[in-house]
Amino acid sequence: MTDEQTSETLLEVDAISLSFGGVHALVDVSFDIRKGEVRSIIGPNGAGKSSMLNVINGFYHPQEGTITYQGRARKQMRPHDAAAGGIARTFQNIALFKGMSTLDNIMTGRNTHMSKSLFWQALRIGPAQREEIEHREFVEHVIDFLEIQSIRKTPVGRLPYGLQKRVEL
Repeated sequence: MTDEQTSETLLEVDAISLSFGGVHALVDVSFDIRKGEVRSIIGPNGAGKSSMLNVINGFYHPQEGTITYQGRARKQMRPHDAAAGGIARTFQNIALFKGMSTLDNIMTGRNTHMSKSLFWQALRIGPAQREEIEHREFVEHVIDFLEIQSIRKTPVGRLPYGLQKRVEL
């Protein structure tokens, strides 16, 4: 990873506050994530972890503060806009196709980014075939980034929980 990549801020969370009635779920939370970083939010139950993730991906809208993603302020971002822009999250319950390989599960997650209809995707000809090849190359980069090359062809139902979470991501 180059110095240029590590210095590029992708997500900046600045002074976020979120309340539900009189309950202050988040108070003045700030952090940033640079290109190539993987971060986690840890803490005890009720600490605001899920609330923070829900603010980032647009499920909740903070009363104060700003979120900047790829240089654009996103105060009222909607969840589907966040997903289209590349912001994703996982939940505690894993939602994978247990009989399918790691590669196939990740390819399935890319389906929302494909522009060709399911009919053309099933035929795998012409533009649909080219599009699938492009998405396959992208997925191979994701597999490399997550360092899960050795389980590329393994059915996810045979993987330990931690690796299943990585595939789900």
